[in-house]
Amino acid sequence: MIQLLDKKHHRNNFDCGKGPLNDYLKHQAGQDAKRELAACFVLAESGTNDILGYYTLSNNSIPLGSFPEQVQKKLHRSYHSIPTALLGRLAIDIKCQGKGIGKILLIDALKRSYDLSTKIGSFAVVADPLDVAAERFYEKYDFIKLPDSKKMFIAMKTLKELFG
Repeated sequence: MIQLLDKKHHRNNFDCGKGPLNDYLKHQAGQDAKRELAACFVLAESGTNDILGYYTLSNNSIPLGSFPEQVQKKLHRSYHSIPTALLGRLAIDIKCQGKGIGKILLIDALKRSYDLSTKIGSFAVVADPLDVAAERFYEKYDFIKLPDSKKMFIAMKTLKELFG
């Protein structure tokens, strides 16, 4: 079951092979949650509470000019910044990589983001891939690159087709 990070979850055993993502979970995720900067959701092994994977969500906005032209044309020019949800981090422990857990966590993050978008305005989910491998992962799920940026997005309109 995917749930919010809690003190019962064992963070120190987590290793996804990427230092910044390991360090975030071990040293910053709890503080970000307390400060209401990001929510960290984990998939933990039942019985041991070892974290198999995690992702973070927070509110975000992207300047209108950062979106591709075809998207900009559909949005009113009075919006200088477009509200989005930020999928800031997504990581899977090395022992679980290649088993579909990344897909499960991504779908959960997108569903949570879509559900919230029906209550508050949010145009898209934005991801900020750490590297080329992460970028390829998001491309498989129809995320679109923002021009002149490493960030990628998927529109809530697309998610409505999946979850609505």
